[in-house]
Amino acid sequence: MKICIVSDSHDNRRLLETAVSHARGQGAQAVLHCGDVVAPTTLRVLQKFELPVHVIHGNNTGDLYNMSRLAAESSSVIRYHGQDAAITLADRNLFLVHYPHYARALACTGDYDVVCCGHDHKASVVQVSTVKGGHTWLINPGTVGGVGNPPTYVMANLETMQFDIVAVEAAAASILPPVTPHV
Repeated sequence: MKICIVSDSHDNRRLLETAVSHARGQGAQAVLHCGDVVAPTTLRVLQKFELPVHVIHGNNTGDLYNMSRLAAESSSVIRYHGQDAAITLADRNLFLVHYPHYARALACTGDYDVVCCGHDHKASVVQVSTVKGGHTWLINPGTVGGVGNPPTYVMANLETMQFDIVAVEAAAASILPPVTPHV
């Protein structure tokens, strides 16, 4: 199963939509959003992709009441989990939390195959040694909203446990039709 991991969209609908469109074109079957959506209406651009979207809030919580209402709509693809989420996809245990220091601590427990975070807007993919003698993938997709750093997301393959940081602007070039100059 391939998934699109994003964080820190900060209401940038265009970049969020571009990232998810590209990921869906690459076979993504779900989206994980690691917080700082801010306005819940930002997520409405994802409805058309018909992929389940697991989302938590970050430190820029925005309107949590309306986030809950959006998730409760009968046709919504949004699954709002609150401040963090433990989910299972493709027989892999995943944990979403906004803050990198909490994410590292949870990765060290060995209870999860993948722990995802955001907050610092710095994309990274690392393996963390666990107290159980194994390792857990710690994934930070950076900022899909392009706040303070270029916009990125992570394309993940849960079968092969491969994680690729994708530049959203480069992804946009691959999904948009070429512009023919007028002479």
